[in-house]
Amino acid sequence: MNETTAPRRTLNRRAVLGGALGGTLTLAGTGAWAANRFLIEHVEVTGASARYDTGATATGSTATPASPSSASSETTASSTATTTATSYSGGSGQISLRKVEQGTGTAKVTSFVADVTLATGTSLRSAFAKDTFGTNVIEVPSVMAARSNAILAVNGDYYGFRSTGIEIRNGAAFRDKGARQGAAIYRDGTMRLYDETATSAAKLIADGVWHTLSFGPGLVDAGQVIAGIDKVEIDTNVGNHSIQGNQPRTAIGWVSTNHYVLVVVDGRSTGYSRGVTMPELATMMQGLGCQVAYNLDGGGSSAMYFNGDIVNKPQGNDNERGTSDILLLGK
Repeated sequence: MNETTAPRRTLNRRAVLGGALGGTLTLAGTGAWAANRFLIEHVEVTGASARYDTGATATGSTATPASPSSASSETTASSTATTTATSYSGGSGQISLRKVEQGTGTAKVTSFVADVTLATGTSLRSAFAKDTFGTNVIEVPSVMAARSNAILAVNGDYYGFRSTGIEIRNGAAFRDKGARQGAAIYRDGTMRLYDETATSAAKLIADGVWHTLSFGPGLVDAGQVIAGIDKVEIDTNVGNHSIQGNQPRTAIGWVSTNHYVLVVVDGRSTGYSRGVTMPELATMMQGLGCQVAYNLDGGGSSAMYFNGDIVNKPQGNDNERGTSDILLLGK
């Protein structure tokens, strides 16, 4: 294993249509249905950040939100923060970033590991594309991160590709349609896997949940790799592909109270990175000390942003893909 500093590059801010459907659609018959399902924005909540920290359940963009706490309440003035090419220390926490290269030739795997210690459990934040909650609302991660004053960000669960799942972000509920195994990140700096169908957004918030993520599968629980993850499929429907095989990946892992790791594995680029299987990702997260780990959206969506740059190679060629959400640590 070789560890080197993460590269710095100029951002490619050209949004590429990502997620479910590629190619040109004819707006007739099946094409019209597919365009409506995969391409046309369906806005549910505008100004989503106005709901953060309130615990309010989103019921539509016309509802009047409760007064939020300031999104910058945990931001540290630049004069008190220390940033290098591979690290950050400030009021929101500490970050250590490294690039990891394993293997050679067609077997080579390149990943980026951000080891994060939060100042408080709520220092880990989330942001939506265009500050809007809904299906097919997308933006490239670097734009979302810059608007959110992030020092570090990774793509989230691409909630906007589907209409199910429990989605709680920054303490506010935006969707309550349990369907799969989710991950719950708590205000006290802990993280757990849970069954969405056995609870509700209101109950989770009452129990102290700060974020939920709805993609999966869970990778590690109680420090052990979860069996059977090589057979789990997510959203295997029209225009979507299996999450199994060697793929680019994004994962979040919990090590101990307020201690997380965010991992992006590049792929689909021979000689640079082949991607990894789901069991390989789980083993990687376990090796990083994770007691709990969860798979986020991957493939062309996988992206890691640090201090103004995308540090990995999205889609194998520095080409960011639009997605619906990010997880971030603010400056």
